[in-house]
Order: sequence, then C-alpha cells, then structure tokens
Amino acid sequence: MAINLYMVRHGETYFNFLHRFQGWSDAPLTSKGIQHGLDAGARLGSIHFDGAYSSDLTRAIHTARYILKNNQAKSPSEPTELPDFREQFFGSFEGIDSEVVTTTLGAYQSEPFNTYSDFITELGMAEAMDTIHQADPFKFAENDEQWWTRVSHGFEDIRSRHHDGDNVLIVSHGTTIRGIADKLDRHDLASNSVKNGALMRIELLPDTATILSFNDDTTVF
Repeated sequence: MAINLYMVRHGETYFNFLHRFQGWSDAPLTSKGIQHGLDAGARLGSIHFDGAYSSDLTRAIHTARYILKNNQAKSPSEPTELPDFREQFFGSFEGIDSEVVTTTLGAYQSEPFNTYSDFITELGMAEAMDTIHQADPFKFAENDEQWWTRVSHGFEDIRSRHHDGDNVLIVSHGTTIRGIADKLDRHDLASNSVKNGALMRIELLPDTATILSFNDDTTVF
C-alpha cells in the first residue's frame, strides 16, 4: 500500500502568458488559468481526497480551490498551504523575460542552447538550478540542494499526515514538478515542460516513490 499523490501544476498566470520567470513572485490566473483549475477538478471530481494541499503562492491556492470546487467526493473544500511545495526561487531573474534569462545563462555554459527548455534538456534539472544560482549576482536564487532539501521536507510532512491508501491532492509548480521527476530518476520526463493544469501521479511509499503518470491533462478518474 502507498499514499496516492495527485500533483497538479497551477493554471496559467499572466506571467506564464508573457513568458516571464515567476518563481516566488506571483501573478493572478488568467481566465484560461481559471479554466485549467476547473477542468482539472472535473477530471479528478470522483476522487475522495483525504488531504488537499497547495503551495502558499496565490496561483497554486486559487487553482486548488477551483479543483476542489468541482469535486463530488466529499473532499476538503479548502486547501492547506504547504510552503515546501513552492516553485524554485529564481532570485534576480524573477519577472524577467525567459529569452533574456536564457541569454544570460548561456554565458555560464560552454555549449550553446536556444531556449530555456533546451537548457534543461541539455543540463538536467540539478545543473540548471545550480547555474541559475551561479548566474544570480545576489545569489538569492535557490540551487539544487536548497530546493531539494525544502521539497524533501514536504514529502516527509505528507508521510506524517497520511496513511496507506490515502488520496492526496497537491497543487504545485512546473519547475518543482519537473525537478521531482528528475530526483525520482525519470530524467526523460523532466525534460518536458509541464502543462498548466496537468497532473503527475506518484505512489509514495515510506522510503521510495514511483511516478505513475506525468503531464496528464486528459484522463478522467
């Protein structure tokens, strides 16, 4: 038996639409982003969640509320905020156009790349996070070790709150979801951008975890 995690990326925000790094900064959901939350809720509407959580960033909280609004299985009506499942902190790059950030990061690598997605594909999540930290002149940006220490604590928190067989909703963020996939040795999945409102399902055991599905925005449960 295991804890069944349903981890959803928040709906589209105005920063997403404008292709800006978001991290710990916040921007409201667009109308499309609201629909992402409602659609995810409809797909998950028949699942009774024993716990419902979001990061403490507004876009995740609001998406979780839209998901729970469409739940028909007597799940919690309001998410509990867990800061451990925040996005990576991008420091000085928060709010900056992604093309500008990509150009800056290119100065710290010997091999050229065209997009931030290519950057992650070529380097892997850990080195990508470390490069962002290195390139931040104030060193505010989280590196891989800082980010994973935080997220690992979040998983231990979930284990302490829940039991075998529990269904748990967590609304989190794109880079965090990709980083988790990478830490669970699914580098093939981590190279893919996570769609707003898409789902990663994880079987969480006391000492291990297995990804059952990734970037799923079509399955109705």
